[in-house]
Amino acid sequence: MNIIEKLEQQQIAQLVEERPVPDFRAGDTLRVNVRVIEGTRERVQAFEGVCIARRNRGMNSSFTVRKISYGEGVERIFPLYSPRIESIDVVRKGKVRRAKLYYLRELRGKAARISERRDDRPSSDTGTGAGTKGGSAADAAEA
Repeated sequence: MNIIEKLEQQQIAQLVEERPVPDFRAGDTLRVNVRVIEGTRERVQAFEGVCIARRNRGMNSSFTVRKISYGEGVERIFPLYSPRIESIDVVRKGKVRRAKLYYLRELRGKAARISERRDDRPSSDTGTGAGTKGGSAADAAEA
């Protein structure tokens, strides 16, 4: 890791401390609250849609959100660590098998729906899933 990468990591850590970035991926429905400046006024505008792509490039990371507004598809690319982004909320998690969902651009209506992802994996604090192959937590305790 060179000096520039170290500086970027420090900068990212500082920005995440100020405004935490939620864990999301392509297929998730996001609500991005963005600061918009119109003349002398500043307001917060919510942009809600499906995340169709993530680009992980350190400080230059970005994500693309797509929504349908009055029958017209609108896509917006947000820099992940932009100071204009006030917050990112994950509305629902989508179940997809692709990293880039550009195929949604051609789909209309119900065909463009994404089923919801349920994380059935047990969390580490519950004590289940002792890490043994084919055995339960009780089997692991006996061994």
